[in-house]
Amino acid sequence: MGFNCGIVGLPNVGKSTLFNALTATANAQAANFPFCTIEPNVGRVAVPDTRLDQIAKLAGSQNILPAQLEFVDIAGLVKGASQGEGLGNQFLANIRETDAIIHVLRCFEDGDITHVEGSVDPIRDAEIIETELMLADLESIDKQIKNMEKKAKGNDKDAAELLGVAQQVKVALDAGEPVRTLDLSDDELPLLTKLQMITSKPVLYVCNVNEEDAAKGNDLSEKVAGMAADQGANVVVISAAIEAEISTLETVEEKTEFLESLDLDEAGLDKIIKSGFDLLSLQTYFTAGPKETRAWTIHKGDKAPAAAGVIHTDFQKGFIKAEVTGFEDFVACGGESGAKENGKTRQEGKEYIVKDGDIILFRFNV
Repeated sequence: MGFNCGIVGLPNVGKSTLFNALTATANAQAANFPFCTIEPNVGRVAVPDTRLDQIAKLAGSQNILPAQLEFVDIAGLVKGASQGEGLGNQFLANIRETDAIIHVLRCFEDGDITHVEGSVDPIRDAEIIETELMLADLESIDKQIKNMEKKAKGNDKDAAELLGVAQQVKVALDAGEPVRTLDLSDDELPLLTKLQMITSKPVLYVCNVNEEDAAKGNDLSEKVAGMAADQGANVVVISAAIEAEISTLETVEEKTEFLESLDLDEAGLDKIIKSGFDLLSLQTYFTAGPKETRAWTIHKGDKAPAAAGVIHTDFQKGFIKAEVTGFEDFVACGGESGAKENGKTRQEGKEYIVKDGDIILFRFNV
């Protein structure tokens, strides 16, 4: 099950520097000029989870396989991108294919690094990007509505149903509101997915600050935090320069010592990864044994058969039951045997909603 976040922003805000650090590669050029990223670079990163080591130790596992997220570095958008400015159409198509948006905003002053708008103003920058994404959605929904109306007149029930949601989308966009602000029913949400609206995707704002502001942020990042609060969005403060330096350090001890010297509790990239995980309403369950301890990614609210299907479709088709132990019980009882002896391992059926941290053994028959 793959999930990805598209990294967007104006040129020269630190997107590619952040992406390079995030994936610890040099696949994305980081240069002081617009459009240095022409094709979307893709990188997969491990989701930090201290529970993995604890489970693996108790299970005697030879290997540890963490959950992963995919990040897509999308080239810098500019004003007019929805009309094709700065290769905008190509880049907007790349964003449309992602599950969530990480919006990087420049919150630092540096005369040596040019700003495409001539000055540093993260709120203005955010509005520019949001406007371009809404304009792209508006153009798309207008075309889709015309097509749906023709089909609905021909008694196409599916088209008529989808048209109702599309019209709500158009009303929101015409009012200057992103699609994610719509209050849709549980029945309407799957229909919204079919429309592939960019502004329906959840957003995480990342404030890129100077090194000295990485621990507490600055006035500019505070303004972004206020904007995010008004939208019900999350915000993370990082210094892409610091993250780039951390990515060159080889050992955990070196990284920890470096972070402590800057009064930082954790790397900004770890905060972004965790926030991206939350942004997509994801959670983790584990399988553990002598061969490996592995983290599996599912949506919050998924039931046991769906969780089993992430491992293999046969597990879901032939699902019989799940043997479940909570993480805390697994650790407290010293592993699988102790959990069973103490009655902490439960037999759960098809209606069981998997909880974050569950350690599960699936029984199935195909």
